[in-house]
Parts: sequence; structure tokens; C-alpha cells
Amino acid sequence: MDKSLKMLPRSTASRIGAAAGFTLTDLLVMISTVSLVIAILVTAGGAVRQKSRLARCSANLQSINRALLNFCADNAQTLPTAAPTDSGSLWWFYKEQIKRYVGLNGPSSPDDAVFACPDDRGYSDPKPFHLNQRFDYGSYVFNGVSLPGTPSIAGWQLSSIKRPERTLLVMEWTAHAPLSWHKSKTGKRNMPFYCDAESVVGFVDGHAGIKKIYYDGYNAAYTQDPPLSYEYQFSGN
Repeated sequence: MDKSLKMLPRSTASRIGAAAGFTLTDLLVMISTVSLVIAILVTAGGAVRQKSRLARCSANLQSINRALLNFCADNAQTLPTAAPTDSGSLWWFYKEQIKRYVGLNGPSSPDDAVFACPDDRGYSDPKPFHLNQRFDYGSYVFNGVSLPGTPSIAGWQLSSIKRPERTLLVMEWTAHAPLSWHKSKTGKRNMPFYCDAESVVGFVDGHAGIKKIYYDGYNAAYTQDPPLSYEYQFSGN
């Protein structure tokens, strides 16, 4: 014991000696506290990154939504439609018609950042849509799937759309399923589809947001309009 402590009463010296040391219990408490702080910081950091990716995706989709409306302004207020001779996909043809409105020229490529959602995980192919030539390097789809019996606004004039504030214009692919890239209940898996999966979508009136998408358990979401309690519709009626 330190000589200075010998001059103090035994009880006082004992307390000072204990305080100057570090017991096993103290060490375990410190480790537990540090671990808890690290866990909180990691969780908070993940939430910040997730929020940032959602914000980037929303901004990209808003730009594409605006590009579609600018296309209409230059084409007698008429939305894109696939030409009879177009051999491209019914889901992706629109990109080639509007991409110049977001400053893109030449062939589509993985560098078309405005068409890329950071959380895009693709579907059946082992890479995101925006890195896949088969999908024209894009995470987003136009509400223009002209299949028999499927609601669509391809080729419509804007003035013919009765509820522009409710009618979808462009959306993440996941809104067609539905699934979610941002608030997924299936983790990184793309199955099963489920009702109220949330996707970023844009509307004919120009606004955008993340919305719950209806699923009846059998039919892909894009094949029908949802119940009126939902905040969107595919048809222009």
C-alpha cells in the first residue's frame, strides 16, 4: 500500500484503495456499456443509410415522373406508347422515349444513374434491374403495360385522365408485384408477394411518395385497380 495511505484510518484507506483499483465486475460493466453504445450507433447508422437510399430513390423517380410530363408537353399532351414495330418489353419501352428529358443521350447503360434505385435487388435475374441490359438498365416502370384486360394509361392524353392526383404515372418495379425494396417484409427475398408492400410511386399530377400497394393473393398488383381505400389506381378512369 502507498505510504500516504498508511497515515489514514484503515477504513478510509480501504475505500481509497478500492477506488484506485478496477474489479472484474467494473470491467464487465464497462464492456457491456461499450457494447450497448456500439450497437446503438450501428443501428442508427444503418437507419440513416436506409433513409438516404430511400431519399435518392424518391428523387430519381420524381425526375423520371417530371420527364414523362415534359414528354407529354412536346407531344400534344399524349403519354408514351409502344409502337407496333417495337420489339422491346411492354414494361421498359418508355425509357427510350423520355431519357433525353433527364439529360441522357445514346444507348442505355448501367451508368444511367437517374434510372437506378439504390435498393434495387432485381427479381429473377441475379443482379439489379438497373444493371441489367434485359430491362434497359432501369429500376422504374411506366404505367403503360398494354396487355388485354390490364389497366394502363399508355397513349392517353393527360386531359383524359379523370383523377391525375390518384393515377400512377411511374413506379418502382416492386409496385407491380407487390414487394418492397425499402421496407421489406421478405428481407432480401423476392417471394412471396404480399398485400400493403410499400413502393415509391409517382402520379400524373406530378407528386410522388411511398405508398402501400394492394394484393388480392392471386393476381399481380398491376393487373387491377385496388379498393378505393388505397391512395392510387392504375387506370385513368
